[in-house]
Amino acid sequence: MSLDWIRNLVFFIILFFAQVLVLNHIHLFGCATPLLYVYLVMPARRDAPKWATLLWSFAMGLVIDTFANTPGVAAASMTLIALLQPYLLSLFIQQDAPDDFRPSLKSLGTLKYVFYTLILVVVYCLAFFSLEAFNFYNITQWLACVGGSALLTEVMLLVTDNLRNK
Repeated sequence: MSLDWIRNLVFFIILFFAQVLVLNHIHLFGCATPLLYVYLVMPARRDAPKWATLLWSFAMGLVIDTFANTPGVAAASMTLIALLQPYLLSLFIQQDAPDDFRPSLKSLGTLKYVFYTLILVVVYCLAFFSLEAFNFYNITQWLACVGGSALLTEVMLLVTDNLRNK
């Protein structure tokens, strides 16, 4: 068992407990919920096997779905952003970047990292709330949930990455 696998498992457990025990109970203005568990996908290395990232993300989504009573919604959304992450990361780094490049505030720079995470968070929120609502009958509520949750999640991701890399 490698050290990287153990780190991922500990990180997985910490994000899971933070989300299930604390963050799932926060609903600012009735629509904005912080979805910190999406941070599992953000720091994936450039040379990380795609199957491993997809598997970790699907597992996190499945576990969150189990405890949040959202059958398959988080798993599908997490798998989607795990699928997009390596391609999106390649847009923000140079071609000659090392294979073991790990995106963070320090390594990418603030502006690039904010755009990188914001795109993934917005895609996640669009997929998550579209699948959860499964209709656009109340589009203003849907937009409020997507926008509020994306903004709140982005702020929490930046704070978490800043604290994690100190």
